[in-house]
Amino acid sequence: MASSSSTSNQTTRSTSTSASEEDIILVDNRKRKRMISNRESARRSRQRKQQHLDDLVNQVAHLKEDNARISMQAAMIMDRFLTLDSDNAVLRAQLAELSGRLQSVNSVLRMLQEFSGVDLDMDIPEMPDPLMRPWQIPCPAQPIVASSASACMFE
Repeated sequence: MASSSSTSNQTTRSTSTSASEEDIILVDNRKRKRMISNRESARRSRQRKQQHLDDLVNQVAHLKEDNARISMQAAMIMDRFLTLDSDNAVLRAQLAELSGRLQSVNSVLRMLQEFSGVDLDMDIPEMPDPLMRPWQIPCPAQPIVASSASACMFE
């Protein structure tokens, strides 16, 4: 009897040993699969981060190009504005000077009429103030005629 109990004890031990070895193998396989899965997940995460970084670098380059283009356009517009503003100032000064001259001539004509007593039968025009009616041009528009030399430039 003693031998049968020792044999069953050994069988139980070998069965429990093989079961624990199988458990260890299963645990090792799970750990290995988890490790492989984690490595793949980390690799995908690094790829996503790199793709995002590449996208941001491309976006920065595109925005720098846009910024340079817009800055150049703004500089050109500012130059054009300054040119037009100075031209406008010159024209305003000329308008003021010519208005003053016209008023002087008109006052001389009025004095001449008053002191001579002679009706010059002239209608003395008053200089309209263009600021009072900005929608009306104070001077009649002159047609622009192109010369033959300038017409050849565009052909």
